[in-house]
Amino acid sequence: MYLLQKSLFSFEEWLEIEPSERLELFFSALDLQPYAAKLRNSSPQGAKPINREAILRALLAAPLEGISTFSRLHKRLRTDLQFRYQCGFRLDEPAPSIATFSRVFMTVVDRGLAKELFIDLVSQCKEFGIVDGSHIAIDSTAIGAYEKKQPKSRSKGSGNANWGAKFDTFGNKLTWFGYKIHLAVDTASELPVSLEVTPAHVYDGEMAMPLIKDVVENYGWKVKFVMMDAGYDQVKNYEVARSYGAQAIIALNRRGEKEPPAGIASNGTPCCSMGYDMVYWGADGDRLKFRCPHVLGKVNCPLGAAACSDSNYGMVIKKNINEDIRRYSNPHRNTRGWTELYDERTSTERCNSRLKENLTANDVHVRGIQKVTTHVYLNVIVLLASALATRKAASTQTVA
Repeated sequence: MYLLQKSLFSFEEWLEIEPSERLELFFSALDLQPYAAKLRNSSPQGAKPINREAILRALLAAPLEGISTFSRLHKRLRTDLQFRYQCGFRLDEPAPSIATFSRVFMTVVDRGLAKELFIDLVSQCKEFGIVDGSHIAIDSTAIGAYEKKQPKSRSKGSGNANWGAKFDTFGNKLTWFGYKIHLAVDTASELPVSLEVTPAHVYDGEMAMPLIKDVVENYGWKVKFVMMDAGYDQVKNYEVARSYGAQAIIALNRRGEKEPPAGIASNGTPCCSMGYDMVYWGADGDRLKFRCPHVLGKVNCPLGAAACSDSNYGMVIKKNINEDIRRYSNPHRNTRGWTELYDERTSTERCNSRLKENLTANDVHVRGIQKVTTHVYLNVIVLLASALATRKAASTQTVA
């Protein structure tokens, strides 16, 4: 039921396509005319009209081509005629200036067009069966800032870049000045379906609620499971998942944790009168069933099963998830089903890796959280458009 499956989209295979062919496929998946129309009046009065759709195409092609600045994008368009033609610019006219790109980018920021396009592409991926939407994983990743580093006392109230800290796998504390990308990822496709960008000091656990809410309310999906690491182990995150009919699968954060109630293991498993962990035996809705470990051959109890129950079936204990939504879940913690679901959380790690290593999410050359957020949206749009292009190309070949 919870078996891991191969990703529905391979970004690595996409990157192996010859660059000019890949760019052509990429643009074929995007209808940018409605968004270009919303960029009207972005030119100063009396200025020569600009090809807004071509500029949007260039801004989206930039992350795919590893271009992270307007000056590099201008240079590529000026020196690479094929790239300029594929973006939709006339070859008998000069490439748009750096100032033009900066001005149009600012209009995209002010009008929220990147997020609007992102939501549209997520919906299209769902329609094409690329995104499943029932299993969502949430995690964050650090990105640097283009702003000048400041002391915490000065940067804290700005709402922009700030100092963040985390521990690596060896327990070493790492600090950086910048931002965090908080992602909700569809685990079947490893594609982002919601995101928030915050200053680096914002705690991960505070961002699960807006991400889950955004996914359900933007798309109306029936989310079944939400996977998160121990940084999100807060009662409110279990509550918000349940409020939308989903089960939160979150590792317990042991730091500073109080002892569990008597007769209950830390993972929520009841103990029998002899202190043995009982065996999880399935669930009926919110009611979890546990059976005698001696009857099931898991332990050799010196008192036998008769000490606890007159039945050959052995003692049974039932727990309602609502008694402690943090410890109890369906499937039960640390069972095979729960572990397989939790392992899907690595989809966010792979998504973050693609954004930062294959694209330009971590090569920020704009200042301020609104611009940085748009920069990140342009990168995640590349992932979604690439998936759509791959699916549409495959559908065309099948028909042919």
